[in-house]
Amino acid sequence: MKTVLMLIMGIASTQLVAQEKEQKPLWELGVFGAGFQTPEYPASDQNQTNVIGAPFFIYRGEVFRLGDGSAARAVALEKDWIELDLSLDAAFNADSDENDARQGMPDLDYLFELGPQLKLRLSQYDFGRFGKAKLSLDIQARAAFSTDLSNFDHRGYVFHPELNYQHQGLFTEKTSLNLSIAPIWATEKLHDYFYQVDPSFATQSRDEFEAEGGYLGTELSLGLSHMMTDDLRVFLFGQINLHAGAENENSPLFKDKTTYAFGIGLSWRLYQSDEKVRR
Repeated sequence: MKTVLMLIMGIASTQLVAQEKEQKPLWELGVFGAGFQTPEYPASDQNQTNVIGAPFFIYRGEVFRLGDGSAARAVALEKDWIELDLSLDAAFNADSDENDARQGMPDLDYLFELGPQLKLRLSQYDFGRFGKAKLSLDIQARAAFSTDLSNFDHRGYVFHPELNYQHQGLFTEKTSLNLSIAPIWATEKLHDYFYQVDPSFATQSRDEFEAEGGYLGTELSLGLSHMMTDDLRVFLFGQINLHAGAENENSPLFKDKTTYAFGIGLSWRLYQSDEKVRR
């Protein structure tokens, strides 16, 4: 699924929208920080606050790339209107003892996803003094894994098509707007991870529940960033998660059909290569 952590990284490193591929540094090195609130798991009625600060590295190789809108990817096919690559996403863990619905159940570990992504550029727009924009469709199919940093467990698969709109120059030439909508489907193993209640964890207030695979929810995401200087970017982000009609909304762990995530951050580029590439 599209995680808020990856949304942050995407906004923090998003390049300006252009009608043609532009010259960019082969690599960039900097730092970014963000504070945000997210649901503890999909359809949870409790949020958790996270603050992160870390270095970032962007590398725009011919085949292998880091950052620049995604965590990591290996580009297999790249044309003006289509791109096929391998991408990675990740999400934070959650302590079940701090969640009313999950008390006494195993913690939710860090989650990451890996799989192919087909990116289709659907249209481009030139609004003159109001900037430029593009509309694209990202079709993602990923394997999900959880880890407590000592063990790894396979958690099934995710199908995640995402319609993206990026607009550069809506307010000023240094302001970028990103909008996306993404319905998500997952196999039973991932739904089990979030919503299943085995007999050993059933209580008077938490019935046993057998989860099934299917529709997980739809994410509506917004990101707004502004270049304060050539190297300093500030950004705001928000996400509405719609879970009405989800396959496991009868689970006792399914608590809220609409959840929200939001936050603020900045990225500061410290170094960049002299060599430029068109990406």
